[in-house]
Amino acid sequence: MTDKQKISIVYLVTAIFVLLNTYLVYKEIYYGIIVPIACIMLIMYIFSLEKILLLAVFVTPLAVDIGNYDMGVSISIPSEPLLIGILFFFILKILLEGGIEGRIIRHPVTLAILFNLSWMLITSITSDIPIVSFKYLLSRLWFIIPIYFGGLMLFRVKTNIRLFVWAYASALILVVFYTTYIHMGYGFSEKAGHWVMSPFYNDHTAYGVILALFVPVMFGMAVDKTVSYQQRIFAVIALLILLIALYLSYSRAAWVSVGFAIGVLVLVKLRIKFKWIALSIAGLLIIFFTFQFEILDKLEKNKQDASANFIEHLQSISNISSDASNLERINRWQAALRMFVEKPLVGWGPGTYQFEYAPFQRSKEKTIISTNLGDQGNSHSEYIGPLAESGIPGLLSVLFILVTVIYTGLKVYRKAKSNQTRLLALSATLGLITYFVHGTLNNFLNTDKASVPFWGFVAIIVALDLYYSSEEEIHQQIP
Repeated sequence: MTDKQKISIVYLVTAIFVLLNTYLVYKEIYYGIIVPIACIMLIMYIFSLEKILLLAVFVTPLAVDIGNYDMGVSISIPSEPLLIGILFFFILKILLEGGIEGRIIRHPVTLAILFNLSWMLITSITSDIPIVSFKYLLSRLWFIIPIYFGGLMLFRVKTNIRLFVWAYASALILVVFYTTYIHMGYGFSEKAGHWVMSPFYNDHTAYGVILALFVPVMFGMAVDKTVSYQQRIFAVIALLILLIALYLSYSRAAWVSVGFAIGVLVLVKLRIKFKWIALSIAGLLIIFFTFQFEILDKLEKNKQDASANFIEHLQSISNISSDASNLERINRWQAALRMFVEKPLVGWGPGTYQFEYAPFQRSKEKTIISTNLGDQGNSHSEYIGPLAESGIPGLLSVLFILVTVIYTGLKVYRKAKSNQTRLLALSATLGLITYFVHGTLNNFLNTDKASVPFWGFVAIIVALDLYYSSEEEIHQQIP
C-alpha cells in the first residue's frame, strides 16, 4: 500500500467517524465521543506505559470511590480502571520481553511481597467467603504489580522518582485547597474536620495518613541541594501546605506518626544501629504486654475527649473510657483477636473481616458507633486485620515487608555514595514509617489512595538499592 493510499484511508475513516458521531449526538447519544479517547489511551498503553502510570498516580488523589459497600464491591474512578489496564499490559509486556530481572525477584523486599501475596492466595482458597477473598487479592494485585513492579521499571530513570512524587503531591495539594476552603466555611471546627475532604477521601484519618506520608518526602526535596533553587522553593511551599493541612485534619494518629518519624530521624542522625532500634521496639512491646493491665487501668482514668485544642486532642488519644472512636477501635481489635483464636493458622480469608466479625463482638464492648452491617467494618489495623483474616503467617508476612523495607531504606542511606540517593532513601523510609505507625490504628492498603504512594515509596527504596546505591555523587543539577 502506497503512502497516498494510507493517507486516503485515514481521511476516509475520520470522515466516517465524524459523520457517524454527528448523527449520534443529534440523537442525544454521546458514547461515540469515547472512541477517540479510548484509541489514544490504547496507543499510550502499548507505546508509553510509563506515562499512563504517572497519569494514574496523578488522578488517584482526585478519584472518587463508587460501588456497593454492603456487597464489598467498590471501585475508585478513574484511578483503578487505569491501574487495571496497566496490570494487563504490564503482564503482557513481561511475557513478550522475557520476564522480570532476576535481581528484582531476589531482592528481600520483593520476596517479602511475594510471600505475602502467596499466603493471601492460599487463604483465599481456604476462605469462608472465597469470592470476597479473591476479589480482595485481585485488587491487591492491581496495586502492587503496576505500582511496585511497574515503578521499578519507571525508576530506572532517576528523575522519574521526583516525577512520581510530584504527580501525587500536586493533585493532593489540589484536594487540600478544596478541603481547606470547605472547612473554612465551618470555622475550621474539629467536628467538620472529619468529613470536609469528602468525596476525595473517606474521612480525616484516610486524609491524614497520606498527608503524614508525604511530609518527610517533601522535606527531603526541600533540602536537596542537587536540584535547582526554584524546585526547592516549590518543595518548601508544598511542605508548608501539607503541614497546615495535617494540623487541620485533626487526625491524631497522623500527628503521632510524624512525631515518631522525627524520633527515628534523630536516631539515624545519631548513627544508632538498626538492630538496637529493633531491640528497643521489641523491648517496649514486651513491657506493654507485661504491664498491660496496669497501663490500661491508668488509661481508663483519662476523660479527655476529642477537641479543637491541639494539646487536648493529643491527650484524647489515650482516652479509652469515653472517647467513642478509641473504644470502637478496641471493640474491633477484640473481635479480630477472637476470630484469630478460632482460626489461628489460615484465618477467615482476606477481606472477610467485615462480614465475619459481628458475632465476635461483646455487648459490653460495643459503642454508639458499632455496626453489624459491614458498612463500617474494617479492623482498624494493618497488623491485627491480617492476623484475623490470614492467621499467624499473614501477620508475619506483613511484618516481613515492614522489616525488609525499613532495613533496605536505612542500608541505602548509610552505604550510598551519592548524597542525593541517601536523602531520597531516608525521606522515603521516614514517609513509610509514618504509615507503619499509623497502621497500628487504621488500615488503608485496600484503597488506591494509600496503596499508590505506599507501594510507590517501597519501589523507590528498592530502585535506589538496585540501581543507584553505588552511584557516585552527582554534581550537576537535575533538570
